[in-house]
Amino acid sequence: MGFHGIAGALCRALTVTKDGPSLYDVCDPVLARYQGGDAHLGKFYKTALGNPPLRALLRRTGLPALNDAERLADLRAALIAARDEPAPDWAAVGAPVAALMDGIDVRHPAPPVAGAPGRPPALAEIDRVIRATGSHLVGSFGKNGFIPTYAAFNLLGDADIGGREMLMALTGLNARGYKNSTLLFSLARIFIAHSPARALINPPWRGIAEPMWEPVQIRHRSAYYDAFFTEALLGFLESGLAPADEAAAARRAVDEMVEFCIKTSAEEVPSHDGATVKVITALAPGRHPRFSRFFAQIKQDLGFGIYVPDCDTTACALSAATQAGADDPLLEQPLVDFYRGYQVRSGANEPRVTVPLNDHIDYEGGVVTWIDNLKGERPYGNDLDPTLNLDILEVSFRNLKRWKIIETPERLQTLQRIIAFQARLVESGAFKDPRSHIYYLPELYSAYFGRCYAAFVALPLAAQRIIDPGNVFALIRARVLGYVMGELIAHEMNPFDAALALIALAHLGAEVSSFTPALHCIVHGLGEGGRKGPYKAYEWNKMKTPTRILVGGPEVTSAFVLMALALARKRMVGA
Repeated sequence: MGFHGIAGALCRALTVTKDGPSLYDVCDPVLARYQGGDAHLGKFYKTALGNPPLRALLRRTGLPALNDAERLADLRAALIAARDEPAPDWAAVGAPVAALMDGIDVRHPAPPVAGAPGRPPALAEIDRVIRATGSHLVGSFGKNGFIPTYAAFNLLGDADIGGREMLMALTGLNARGYKNSTLLFSLARIFIAHSPARALINPPWRGIAEPMWEPVQIRHRSAYYDAFFTEALLGFLESGLAPADEAAAARRAVDEMVEFCIKTSAEEVPSHDGATVKVITALAPGRHPRFSRFFAQIKQDLGFGIYVPDCDTTACALSAATQAGADDPLLEQPLVDFYRGYQVRSGANEPRVTVPLNDHIDYEGGVVTWIDNLKGERPYGNDLDPTLNLDILEVSFRNLKRWKIIETPERLQTLQRIIAFQARLVESGAFKDPRSHIYYLPELYSAYFGRCYAAFVALPLAAQRIIDPGNVFALIRARVLGYVMGELIAHEMNPFDAALALIALAHLGAEVSSFTPALHCIVHGLGEGGRKGPYKAYEWNKMKTPTRILVGGPEVTSAFVLMALALARKRMVGA
C-alpha cells in the first residue's frame, strides 16, 4: 500500500459515519474501571485494545447489529461474567461474540497465476544471494550475540478462526489470561473487519506467506529459531562460498546456538512412565529470550507470562544438535519413548486435544504440541499440528541407531503410527488446506516434508523398508510435489514462498528445470529488505489464538533462502 492508499484509509477511518455502538461504547462501561473480579481482563483491554492509536482508528466504527438493545445487553453481560465470576462458563461468555463473527469475511490469500520464466538465473547470481544471506546471518549474530526473530500481531485475525473455533479456544485453553485475550481480540476483530482501518491493519500482499509490517514487532530468541539458524549456517559452510572469516564466525555461531538449544533451553518434565526427561522449552528463562525491558513488561501485562516446553522445539533443537555433531547426554535419551506418551489414540486419549481447531482431520497417531512442565501447567490446553509431526519423524530418522528404534518394537510402532497419520492427511488432500495446520502454512508443510524425506532416504535401504513397508513416503512425495509444482510455483510468490517451494523441490528430487520460477523470484527479490537485510520479514509460523500472532524476521527469510539455494545449487552443480 502506497502513501496515498495509507492516507486515504486513515482519513476514512477517522471520519466514517458512526452507525451503532463502537468497541469502546461496549467495553468502557464494564472494563475501563472496576474493582474486584479478574484484574487481568481490564489490564488487557486497556493495554491491547484501549491504547490511544487503536482507539483513534476504531472510535467511529459502530456495529449496526448492536443497535438492538437486547444484543448489546447480552454482550455486556458476557463481559461482566468474564470479569467477575471465579469460574466463568466460557461457552456462554463467548456466545454473543461468536454470533457477531459471521460477517468478518477474512480469507486466505489467492495469488494469481504467474507466467513461467524462460531460463534459470546464472549460477553466479545464485552464489551472490547465498553469500549475501550467509553474511547477513553471521553479521547479525556478531552484532546481537544471537540471531533475532520477531513477533507481530495481525489484529484482523486468522481466516480459519470463526465463532465456532473461537469457542473451542475459550473452552480448551487452560490459562485464564489466554481466555481473556482470546475473548477480547475476537471482539476487536469484529469491529476492525467493519472499519476502514481494516486496510491499514491488514493491507494486501503478494504471495502466500504474510509480510510482517512494521513498526510493532517484538524481538526475541527461542531454541526453535536457533535450530533453524544452525541448519542454515551449516548449509552456508557446506556450500563452500563462505569467506574464511565468515566461515570461522559461522562455526562459532553454530556451536553457541547448539549450546543454547540443548543446555540453556533444556528443562526436566515428567514422562508418562513416571520418569523425568529433559526436553526443550519454548522460551528459556530469565534474560535468555532477549526481550527488551519494555516488551517484557507488555508481555506480562497482556498475560503471556506462562511458557511450557513443546514437542516441536524439542525435535528441531535435537535435530540441529545432531547435524552439528554435538555430543551431549540429552541426545542419548530415546525421545521417541517420550513422544509416545503424547501420541493420540482414537477414543482412549483423544481428549488430549482440547483445542481441536483442525478437527476435520483424523488425529489418530499424531503427537500433540504442548508438554506439561513439572508444575503440571498446560496454559494453552493442547492441539495437534501435522508439520510438528514431520519434525518428530525427521529427528527420529537422524537418531535411528542411537535410539535403537528398529530394535525396539514400541519405538518402531510409534513412528509407523505417525507415518500413517501423515498418509491419511495427504491422501485426503487436507495437507493443502490451511485450516489443517495450527502453526504453519501448507507450503511450509511441503518444505518440512522435504526435509523429513531427505533424512528418511539417507537411511540404509533395509531400514527404510522396515520403517515404511507400505511405501507411504513415495505416495506422500508424489502428492507434495504435485502441490508445489502444480499450485505453489504456478502462482505469484514472494521470496519466502519461493524458498519453501525450492526446499521441497530440491529435497524431493524434482527435475532441476522445475527450480526456475522459485530461483527467479528469490534472485529478483534480493534487496527488498532495504537496511534491514537482503529480504523482508515474512510469516514463518503463527499462533491462531488468541489472534494471529506471526513469527518471522529478515534473518528468518535470509535463513530459508540460504537453505533453499544451497540445496538447489548442490543439485544444479551435480546435474
